[in-house]
Amino acid sequence: MNRFSRMPFFVQLVLVSGGAMMVPAIYAMVLREWDDARAFFYAAVLFSSLAGFIAIARFRPEATEDRDSLRDRDREGRNQLLTLLGTYTAVPLILAVPFAEATKDTTYFNAYFEMVSALTTTGATLFDDPARLSRPVHLWTALVGWLGGLFAWITAVAVLAPLNLGGFEVLSSRGAGQSEVRASQITRVAAAPERLARFTVKLFPIYLGLTLALWFALSMIGSNPYVALCHAMSVMATSGISPVGGLTEAGTGFIGEALVFAFLFLALSRKTFTADQTRTDAPPLWRDPEMKIGLALIVVIPILLFLRHWVSVLEVSGDWTFARAMSSLWGGTFMVLSFLSTAGFESLGWEEARLWSGLQAPGVLLMGLAIFGGGVATTAGGVKLLRLYALVRHGEREIEKLISPHSVGGAGANARRIRREGAYVAWVYFMVFAFTIAAVMMLLSLFGLHFQEAAVFTISALTTTGPLANVVGDVPLSYASLGDAEKMILAATMVLGRLEMLAIIALLNPEFWRR
Repeated sequence: MNRFSRMPFFVQLVLVSGGAMMVPAIYAMVLREWDDARAFFYAAVLFSSLAGFIAIARFRPEATEDRDSLRDRDREGRNQLLTLLGTYTAVPLILAVPFAEATKDTTYFNAYFEMVSALTTTGATLFDDPARLSRPVHLWTALVGWLGGLFAWITAVAVLAPLNLGGFEVLSSRGAGQSEVRASQITRVAAAPERLARFTVKLFPIYLGLTLALWFALSMIGSNPYVALCHAMSVMATSGISPVGGLTEAGTGFIGEALVFAFLFLALSRKTFTADQTRTDAPPLWRDPEMKIGLALIVVIPILLFLRHWVSVLEVSGDWTFARAMSSLWGGTFMVLSFLSTAGFESLGWEEARLWSGLQAPGVLLMGLAIFGGGVATTAGGVKLLRLYALVRHGEREIEKLISPHSVGGAGANARRIRREGAYVAWVYFMVFAFTIAAVMMLLSLFGLHFQEAAVFTISALTTTGPLANVVGDVPLSYASLGDAEKMILAATMVLGRLEMLAIIALLNPEFWRR
C-alpha cells in the first residue's frame, strides 16, 4: 500500500480503472456474452500493464521524495488542481475504450461523453432506450459513476479542503485557494497521491458498506439484484444512472423509493458520515447549517406543491381521494430531495400528482433545487447548501440592521464570519455560477438550440443532474439529438460543475503559479 501511494497519481487512477474493468468482464463471462467480456478484459490487461510499466519507470526512493516534497511544496496546490482537471478530462479517454468496443453501434466520441457524464456523476446519457446497451455495459457505466462519486468525496476532503475550496472557504478565514498554514518545523509535506491514498483507506469502507447495505435492502423488497446493484451505486454517487430507465421501472414501489430517500440524505451534509474533528460536545446533526436548510426545503416546498395540486383538484376536477393526495405529497417530497441532492431520480407519485390535478409539473422549481445542490464535501453538485445558508444568514442580519441600525450581531465568532466573509465569497460564487450558465447558454444558442433547451441542458450539466433534461419540460429532451459540438460543450460544462469554478479561477490566478 505504501508503494502504491507513492506512485504518480495518474498511474494510480489508470490502475484502478484497469482493475474496475474486470468487474463487467467477469459479469459478461457469467452471462456468456463473450464479445463484451473480451472488450473489457483486453482493455483491463492493456491499461493495467501500461500503468505498471510507467510506475516502474517513475519509481523513486523515499529519501528522494522527501527532498522533492520540500522543494515542490509551493507548487503542491497547483499540481493537485491540475491533476483533478486532468482526471476528469483524460481518464474518460481510457474508460471509453471498452464502452466503445462493447457497443458496436456508437462512436468513440459518444462513449467518451458517456464516461465524462458518469465520472462527474452527472448521469446524462445518449442512449434513451436502455435496451441498446448490454447489461455489462450498463454495469460499467454505473460502476464508473460510483467510482466518480467516491473520487469526488475523497478529493473534497483531501485536496479541496486544504486549499480552502469546494465550499470550505465559507467557514474558513483564509482566502479561496490558499493552502493551510505552514510551520517552520514541518520537514515533510505529504504529497497529493499519499494523502489521497490515506483518505481512501479511511472513507472507502464506509462508502462500500453503505452501498452494499442499500443493494441488500433493494434486493430484499423484490428488485432484480443486478438492477438493485446499479441503483444502489447510483444513489450513493447521486449520479441518477439506471439500467432500466429509472426507479419507476424497477418495480420496488413506495418501499424502494423510501429506501432511496433515506440514503439520499447523505448528500445533504458532510456530517452525515464524518465530522470536521472529534469532539465530545459536537452539536447534533439536525443543528448542522446544511442539514437545517435542507430539511426546511424538504418540508416547505412539498407542502406548497401539494396545496397547488389540491386547490386545482377542488376548483376544476373535484376528483379528491386520500390515496391520490398522499401519493402526490410523497412524490413532491421525494423529488425535492432527489433534485436537491442532484441525483435526479423520478418518483411514481410525481406523475400521479400531474394526473390527479391536471397541472404540469413545475420544472423551473426542479431546476432551482438542482442549482442549490447538496452539502459540501459530498457527491452532490450545485452551488452547495452551505453557501446558500451563508447568504440566508447575511440577509437576516441585514434585515435586523434595517430595524435596529446600531445592533450588534451575536451567535459567536464563527456565525459572524459566515455572515460577513462567508457571505461575500458565497455571493461571488453565485455570480460566477450565473455568468457560467449565461456563457454556456450563449454557446449552445450559436449551434441552433432554443432558449429553453439551452437553459435545461446547461443547468443539467453544470449542476451534474443529467436526468433533469427528461423531467423539467413538457416533452423530455434528448442528449442524442445534439451535435458533436454541443456534446463537447456540455462535457466541458460537466467538468466545470464537478470541479467548481473557484478551482478554475484559482488556477488562472498568477499568484498561484509563482514560486
